[in-house]
Parts: sequence; C-alpha cells; structure tokens
Amino acid sequence: MSDRPELTFAYIAEPPDYQFMGCMLLASIRQQFPSSVKAIGYCPEHRMGELHPAVIRAHEIMGGEIRPMRTEGMWDTPYPHGNKIIAAMQPRDSRYSAFVDSDVLFLRPNDPANLCREGHVSCSVAASMVWAEQSIWDTIYGAFDMPVPTERIRLMRRSGKQVVPYFSAGLVVFPEDAGPGGRFPDVWYETARRIDRIEALDKRRPYLDQMSLPVAIRRAGLQWNMLPEEQHYILGGRIRGKPLPKDHEIFTVHYRDSEILREVGLMKAARRFLQAQTGEKFIRRLAPGGEADGEADDLVSPQGERLE
Repeated sequence: MSDRPELTFAYIAEPPDYQFMGCMLLASIRQQFPSSVKAIGYCPEHRMGELHPAVIRAHEIMGGEIRPMRTEGMWDTPYPHGNKIIAAMQPRDSRYSAFVDSDVLFLRPNDPANLCREGHVSCSVAASMVWAEQSIWDTIYGAFDMPVPTERIRLMRRSGKQVVPYFSAGLVVFPEDAGPGGRFPDVWYETARRIDRIEALDKRRPYLDQMSLPVAIRRAGLQWNMLPEEQHYILGGRIRGKPLPKDHEIFTVHYRDSEILREVGLMKAARRFLQAQTGEKFIRRLAPGGEADGEADDLVSPQGERLE
C-alpha cells in the first residue's frame, strides 16, 4: 500500500497579515482533520525574512511547513491576488491538494473524502457575480475556442436566474497528478495568464483567478465537483450580521474579515483551536518577548478584499 498522503492544504502565509491568519487556519486544520493531512503555508520568497518568529514557531508546533515561492515576474504586471494560483502550482507529494484562502476556518471534524473526488476539481459556487454580465463568458471561452457550458447554476447568495458555472477560488481541491490536459494548477496558471491579456475584459483583476477557474478545469480534462455550501460557507455580503444557520452543520466558514468573525461569534472558537494546538490563544505569545497582555489582534484582515 502506498504511503502517499491523501491531501495537503496549501495556503498563503505572507507578512504582514496573511501569516497570522494562516496560523489560525492551520490550527483549525489540525483540530478538524486527521493527522495524516499535511499543511503548507507559502510565502513569496523575497518576503521570507519578514516572517514573524511566532508564525514560524506556530508552524513547527503544529506540524505545518512554510515554503518559499517565486512570485516576482510571474505575471505581466504584479498581481498579489494571483499568489493563490502560484501556491497551487508548487509541487507536493499528496494525491490531492486543496488551495484554501487564509481567512478560512474549519469548524467541525472533517474528512478528505468529503472534499476529494477523482477526475474532478472540487469547489463551491461563488457567492455572487455582480461585477459582470453573463456575456463575459462568450469572450472568455471564445478566447480558447471553447463553447460556453450549457449547464446553469444558482450562485450562493443570489436567488435569481441561473447562470453559467462560476466558482469561488477560496477553496479549490484538485488531483496532484496530471490529467488528460496536464496538471490542473499549471493549466489554471496558463489559462489565467491568457485571460489577463484579453484587453476587451476591463474587469480582469481582481477576479482573474475565479473567471479562469471553470475554463481551466475543462481545459485540464477534468470536471467540476460542486461542494455543498456547508463545506465552504461564505460569510459577509448579503448575510452580514446574520448568525450561522441552525438547520445546517457548517463545516467551513470563509470569514473574509475578522470583524465578521466576531459578529457571528466565532472568534472565541478560533482562539480555542489555537490554544488547543499550541497552548496559546495569541500567536505572538509563541515568540520570545511576544505581547503578554493578549490584546494584540492576530486577525486583522487585509483591506480591499473583493467579494467572492
């Protein structure tokens, strides 16, 4: 029997903010998934020296890695949102990988079998697509001489008409081995770079990773496996201020902003996971000389985040 790991989570661990959110994410992975699941935080190689000592220590304690990745020169012009695609591209030895945004928490015991599906890329439908008309897909698929899919879906936070499949890039689970069209993250990167050069698309950024995702899945010769909302519950937006639904078991939340995490009462859970896995509620306390009063907020989310 192969001892190849089933699943590796990949996420961004970049200073100043993502490194701390990545630690909270890692604690929730360790809390909710089997110990055989691996976790790797990726940091742009030119920023590795800026990592907080407590973040490095947190990964050591929790059995996670922080690996450098080259981001400079990977896009025609700098594109920080594209770092998730660069992270997904890095080599790993597991059967499946899951890129997950750093501002995500796993809330309940979970299993890789709930996320991984052979021959498929697993992801959830996006919350909304208010930034473009559906005609955009004619331009995008047309650039690859591909027909627009006939399948239609309803977006997570929109109850109106059905739309061309469009997915969140906040949790993307894919096979590591190459499929009929190549290794999926490599195809995703190449697809995104080509779409980024379509001048007729004036809103390519910051939505490039998501608008390229369904095209890349098909170009890689794979199918999409739409995860249930419980496996990637996107907070904020139209449901901001509302509590988690009581009639569903939510396994995963994408909180996007630490204030939203507080509003739904999950900040204490995040701290509890971290304490259970490291012995401390605050990441900075893991480094010599870290704040002893516990008032420093490790979860200050980057500003200007787009809606999924």
